[in-house]
Amino acid sequence: MPTIRVPRPRALVTAWLGRLVQWRIRRKGLDLSELTILPESVRLPLLRNGTDPVPELAETRARCPVQRLEMPMPFDFGVHLVTGYDQARVVLADSESYSNDMRHLFKDSSEGSVADVGGLGFTDPPLHTRLRKLVAPEFTKARLGKLEPRIEAIVAQRLDDLAAAGSPADLAAHVSSKVPMDVICELLGLDDADHDEFVRLGTSRFDATGGTAASLGAVSEQKTMLLDVVARQRREPGEGLIGRILQAEGDSISDNELAGVVDGIVTGGYETTASTISMGTAVLLRDPAHAALVRDGSRAEVERAVEEILRYLTVVQVAFPRFAKADHELFGCPVRKDDVIAVSLSGADRDPAWAGPDPESFDPTRSPAGGGHLAFGHGVHRCAGAELARLELRIIFPALLRRFPDLALAVPEAELSWRGLSFVYGVEELPVSF
Repeated sequence: MPTIRVPRPRALVTAWLGRLVQWRIRRKGLDLSELTILPESVRLPLLRNGTDPVPELAETRARCPVQRLEMPMPFDFGVHLVTGYDQARVVLADSESYSNDMRHLFKDSSEGSVADVGGLGFTDPPLHTRLRKLVAPEFTKARLGKLEPRIEAIVAQRLDDLAAAGSPADLAAHVSSKVPMDVICELLGLDDADHDEFVRLGTSRFDATGGTAASLGAVSEQKTMLLDVVARQRREPGEGLIGRILQAEGDSISDNELAGVVDGIVTGGYETTASTISMGTAVLLRDPAHAALVRDGSRAEVERAVEEILRYLTVVQVAFPRFAKADHELFGCPVRKDDVIAVSLSGADRDPAWAGPDPESFDPTRSPAGGGHLAFGHGVHRCAGAELARLELRIIFPALLRRFPDLALAVPEAELSWRGLSFVYGVEELPVSF
């Protein structure tokens, strides 16, 4: 199959640093915890122009929905980029052919090391199955229905904070970054004092500009914080999910396992939802008719608009990496054992074969062919908190537009500060006037 060759940056400093990293890898062996620069060839699915993936991603999908990326020496494994919707669903649903455990890419993978990221996203069955069962009851519609009044109260308070800040103000700072973390802390039973630190780490862990080293450093720091939280609640269980799990499971679940599960909930429930709130607001404000539909529409119309926001933005740009368990062929592309399969969720959700005509546009009345978007992933590793995120978005967008009927961006959308290279895409600030 053909390989993708992404143009190299012209900056001599970047090239020099790249050679330096490769020299270190040759001498010491590959270790993701030391990789400070993400290879150019794997950046394609992380690149965007504003809210849109770069055109090269669609061109790649049109040529071949599964392609092998060109990797620099001395990487001794292949990376295969999946951009087609149908092909992505097949990979994401196949836990027999692929593993999510990435510890083999680290020199030190012992408990407590940087490689010990844990959580649901990097765990295979049967451990993944056991851990997911601990949290699944918290995200049923019945349990979330009981949480809905509290989410509405949190949203109302944060919108009051925005009003108090005065126009213009930063929606990202006053609302987008606050509501999801407030909800998560309420759900888990985390102390309010930890909010700001979790917000900082939640953003840093998805930033790929410093390669995997900086990102994994933030992951490790957050895991350490959560280990402390779990240890405290093991002594004095709180009323949230952490306390309930500890009371039900006791010593059958270790602090490290529970911290990994909680880490996945914090990570999956904070940064992704915060980014969707900010970017979704910007998208809705492009067209007064779209804003009016969400502000004044029926519950069904709001739900459909939220699904289109999720599809159109797909803020989690790439799924957790999959590692091939054995040699095989994937839609005509030869895959070898330990090769990496990178599924471009944003590419798959813009696939016209599924999304229908003009998939690059935002259409709150869109009715795709079926199967559902992949913004939350698919298969056993589909986001456990997907329904919670949906609930938050269905509450916040109408509430925001009703509270501020003249809401508008305070700067042109083209002047917003977008994240340059992040696995979870977003905007740094969203100045709004009202």
